[in-house]
Amino acid sequence: MRTAYQYRLRPTASQVALMGEWLELLRRQYNYRLAERFNGWEQNRCNSHACPLTVCHLPVLKDKPTFDSQKRDLVNTKALFPEYQAIHSQVLQNCLQRVQRAFDRWLKGDRNGKRAGRPRFKGVGRYRSFTFPQMKQDCIRGQFIHLPKVGPVKLVQHRPLPDGFVIKTATVARKADGWYVTLSLQDPSVPEWSPDPPTWENTMGITWG
Repeated sequence: MRTAYQYRLRPTASQVALMGEWLELLRRQYNYRLAERFNGWEQNRCNSHACPLTVCHLPVLKDKPTFDSQKRDLVNTKALFPEYQAIHSQVLQNCLQRVQRAFDRWLKGDRNGKRAGRPRFKGVGRYRSFTFPQMKQDCIRGQFIHLPKVGPVKLVQHRPLPDGFVIKTATVARKADGWYVTLSLQDPSVPEWSPDPPTWENTMGITWG
């Protein structure tokens, strides 16, 4: 079972400047990787619905950008733009995962087949959060939460974390009234339900007569 607890942060002026710089760099990275996805999609799509193979010659398909290929290219990004070295590596990878999810929801849809609209580029101030996919269980020490490469940030913990829950991720968001952190928690005592794929043996049909 997963749940989320949100707490207000009281960062220092230097921490506010650092996290604001992170958001701007991640916004640029998001737009750049999204543009790569669009270019790869345009280069491999066919505008014609159908054509005879004796007349129409199909072009050679080019490699489409994927999460793995863009993840490998982060090394070149850090070499060309050293300011990205200050951002935690997993935070950068999570930015690429957001691009992947937005692009898949547009082309493939969700598990119910519902497709989202074409992903849009993020304007200035429109990229408002970043996520640490992995957090230490003792990240909260006293009145502070220790964020990788940010340091200890003062935390307004208005309610304690439930006993036995494991901290999975931490998302830092900038809102109109300040900074917040959302901790994703998991209760290991509750098993996760994973449905079996439908087969002829476990599927039942009902008709209305």
